[in-house]
Amino acid sequence: MSERKGSDIIKGWPEDAREPAQLVIDKYGEPHEATESFLIWHKVGSWKRVIASKEVYKHDWPRPHWDAVECVVDYRVPVEYFSPIASFDGSVIVERTGGEASARCHDEEANNLALNLMHDIVTGKKDTQQARDYYVKEVLDYRRKKPTPYMDALRFEPRRDSGDPDKHVLSDEDLKRAEQEAAGQGERVTT
Repeated sequence: MSERKGSDIIKGWPEDAREPAQLVIDKYGEPHEATESFLIWHKVGSWKRVIASKEVYKHDWPRPHWDAVECVVDYRVPVEYFSPIASFDGSVIVERTGGEASARCHDEEANNLALNLMHDIVTGKKDTQQARDYYVKEVLDYRRKKPTPYMDALRFEPRRDSGDPDKHVLSDEDLKRAEQEAAGQGERVTT
């Protein structure tokens, strides 16, 4: 059985998912991976990964729309910025251990905008409300056919080695002692 192309797979997707996925196919070609539910491109444009999804997410800010395309970059977000970023835009996702940040929206331009504003929050250039206000301004400027620098491209350089493995608190001795305690109770513990 031959593998199906992403452009064939999305024919069975709902329109709210199909149209954004087609925009990615038009720009980057057929995906590197394709399932019935996801299309994935690796290392295209500025992105570590782009994921188009059959499942869409209703998002009412700044206006009602469907989030269907996620763009991922390597980026270390300090823990103290997780809440401000979540307050800025619920479709910006930060992953501490893997050192990734992503935005999920209708298209790549909106994801550029969201991630650039996330970067402004992390670097102290904007607070959460200023980022939300600027996002609205840029969306309106796009409709007015005015310049939209935050939508055009990423304004920061994604960094490799951005993961944060945290700090270990258990020693080998702690684990061995716990195993011995379990063995004394007639139970076996594996980790």
